[in-house]
Amino acid sequence: MYNIKLLNKISADGLSALSADKYEIGEGVENPDAIIVRSAAMHDMTFGPELLAIARAGAGTNNIPTPKCSEQGICVFNTPGANANAVKELTVMALIMSARNAFPAMQWAQELKGKGDEVPALVEKGKNNYVGPELKGRTLGVVGLGLIGYTVANTAIALGMKVVGYDPYLTPEAAAKLDKAVVRLADLKEVYAASDFLSLHLPSIPETRGMFNTETLGQMKKGTRILNFARGDLVNSADMIAALAAGQVGKYVTDFPDDSLLGNPGVLALPHLGASTPESEENCAIMAAAQTKEYLEDGNVINSINLPRLSVPRNGSRVCVIHKNAEGAADKIAAAAGGKPAGAVRGELGYMVIDGADDVAGKLAALPEVIKARYLK
Repeated sequence: MYNIKLLNKISADGLSALSADKYEIGEGVENPDAIIVRSAAMHDMTFGPELLAIARAGAGTNNIPTPKCSEQGICVFNTPGANANAVKELTVMALIMSARNAFPAMQWAQELKGKGDEVPALVEKGKNNYVGPELKGRTLGVVGLGLIGYTVANTAIALGMKVVGYDPYLTPEAAAKLDKAVVRLADLKEVYAASDFLSLHLPSIPETRGMFNTETLGQMKKGTRILNFARGDLVNSADMIAALAAGQVGKYVTDFPDDSLLGNPGVLALPHLGASTPESEENCAIMAAAQTKEYLEDGNVINSINLPRLSVPRNGSRVCVIHKNAEGAADKIAAAAGGKPAGAVRGELGYMVIDGADDVAGKLAALPEVIKARYLK
């Protein structure tokens, strides 16, 4: 029996792959073998030695202390692409609303309540205050062409926009799905200079935090409308407020408001609605549950952010080993275990599965190169 702790409300339909005869699941579960989480902050949590995996039902993992997990031999998963359609649809909605001034116009229309028969005339008189451009023929810059970014780019092409994109790490799979009309540029400054609208689809990592600041905002077209449905800390809020005041940025639409942004007429703030659809929540839960099951029961690693991908059909008993990526470590572990090894490395960590071996997990755990070892019958 495996114990699965939930740190947020997780779609019950999505968890259906974890059968009741093998899994105890709930928020009150103690000594978990795995944790499934959405947005709960985990940085101050203490993890027991029995914890094998943390599955994030979503793409971003900045709420998980991944370095600590790696040190303790805990596999961290995410669910890339499970919420991509939901985020794409919200981004496209924001794109249109930012152009047509729809949000302030709707707020103003509500203020006409009680004017009676005057309302139609007031509407006709006031509508000119909310004129905004059509998207057709305008240029959208997409920074980050991953699972969400390329779908936003493709949809913009279908709307008649021109699209320029930037992603130095574009995967072959995403490149194959990208509309041929999307122009990929190698220099971000060229993207900024070309774009009437700019949509951000980047992870929050040290290299990208605060990336959109006074310097980069100043490289953009005057009046550029910026959409941020990726992560709030990509943008320096103080610099954005200054750019809005100067007219350098026309509108800033963000799914990650902070106190300084709220109340600014140039900011359209949403309360982190990107993945808030029943379909997205279920898709994320299904994916998180499937990956957790695969790892716990067979030791296969799919969509981990700290361990290398390794999915090997299981042949009998199996020893699973997380180890330091040190010279000769894999050979030493394989020699000590016997059986048939398969392995891969990623950064400072390596991962091996060894089929046909006896239960030598305890023996392997004593090796200085080994972080965690376990035996599957």
